[in-house]
Amino acid sequence: MTRDDHRIEVSHLTKRFGSVTAIRDLSFTVEPGVVTGFLGPNGAGKTTTMRVLTGLVSPTSGTATIGGRRYRQLPRPSGTVGAVFDAATFHPGHTARDHLGVYAAMGGYPRSRVTELLEALALTDAADRRTRGFSTGMRQRLSLATALLGDPRVLLLDEPSNGLDPYGVAWLRTLLRRLAAEGRTVLVSSHVLSEVGQLADDVVVIRGGELVAAGPWARLAGPAAVLVRSPDAEALAVILASAVRATGAGGSRVEPVGVDQLRVPGLAAPVIADLAATHGIRIHELVTEHASLEQLFFHLTPDQGTTRREAGAR
Repeated sequence: MTRDDHRIEVSHLTKRFGSVTAIRDLSFTVEPGVVTGFLGPNGAGKTTTMRVLTGLVSPTSGTATIGGRRYRQLPRPSGTVGAVFDAATFHPGHTARDHLGVYAAMGGYPRSRVTELLEALALTDAADRRTRGFSTGMRQRLSLATALLGDPRVLLLDEPSNGLDPYGVAWLRTLLRRLAAEGRTVLVSSHVLSEVGQLADDVVVIRGGELVAAGPWARLAGPAAVLVRSPDAEALAVILASAVRATGAGGSRVEPVGVDQLRVPGLAAPVIADLAATHGIRIHELVTEHASLEQLFFHLTPDQGTTRREAGAR
């Protein structure tokens, strides 16, 4: 198999539910080998898009393919795609081992795979407990174990950290990064932006069912700025402004952000320190400021109110 066999491609996808357009002419690509965060406000169309990808919802127009094929065209779907959605349910009388055994039999996977996944997802101690007593976090682990039964090369995860405690979140982060490093395609929808910022390499951001931005989120967030504190801030600002203009960073400017403090875009901290030293200007502090994923998200998806969200589109 090649990387192309695991690429997710959404092309001019539109989905209407009656008078509500959940997805509108949406196009993006998710590459193997990285974790991609799928972001947007409530009602943006994330879950609908993922359900189209898994054949649970039929598009009004456009395509959503995995390795160039629609989900129903895959020769063994559960061996290619593993999906976890936020409404997973289990038979309350089944144990975790029973549940995985049923799905392993349905998929034609060996019983040994059940034992492997119970161990891999830290469910061994709960393997013979009834799922009716499972916490939300344990249900999330069992859902993920179910999705991994076929050792799929593509993972579609909708709010996978829901209900996990901090240890569980850290465990999930390590697991998903390892799976991506193995060359799998991992698409994760989540509202926990701080966690996605630590987990994801790329992001796809949608709003109102339309694409807002896609790519490595660090690049989308733009270059870092440096906060400089100096008792000679006014004189330093003149020197640094000239240096910033020389970089050709159009629209970037040195800004005062407090008493004796400047925010400087486009120049690295060592460059600023050297310029200050050359001109005999005192520097008391240099702090490199990186934009967070949360800041990027709010910049790309300003609040549109609740009208569309209350309409029921997801």
